[in-house]
Amino acid sequence: MTAVAETPPTPGQLLARGVCRHLAGFDFACVEEFMPERGRRVDVIALGPKGEIWVVECKSSRADFARDAKWRGYLDWCDRYFWAVDAEFPADLLPAETGLILADGYGAEILRMAPEARLAPARRAALTRRLARHAARRLQVLRDPRS
Repeated sequence: MTAVAETPPTPGQLLARGVCRHLAGFDFACVEEFMPERGRRVDVIALGPKGEIWVVECKSSRADFARDAKWRGYLDWCDRYFWAVDAEFPADLLPAETGLILADGYGAEILRMAPEARLAPARRAALTRRLARHAARRLQVLRDPRS
């Protein structure tokens, strides 16, 4: 059997890991790199204990943020929208009407709570089902890669 070299995580993946660890402390279940609809991929989607849905986009540099022209479209898929950045990121670039999380590969802290814009009940139900199915499939592949 040949060993497969594991690729080290990218800076954005490290931020996502820290965000997920932090939100787990508030009983949120997180999924990284989730597509709420075709053509949109969020870095982190989190389902809270009361059914609330948060989206977190992780930005590791000014250039990474400048390339993200689709972020406003993510607002239609969550109750609260956040940016997660590291301590070196120029946070003044981020829109003030969004949430802000300071993160690293080990944890995070919410510096600015995102305003709430509740999803319509039908969209919430459909998104919650899609998220549950996606998470279950990921777990199944981890348990049985040939499934």
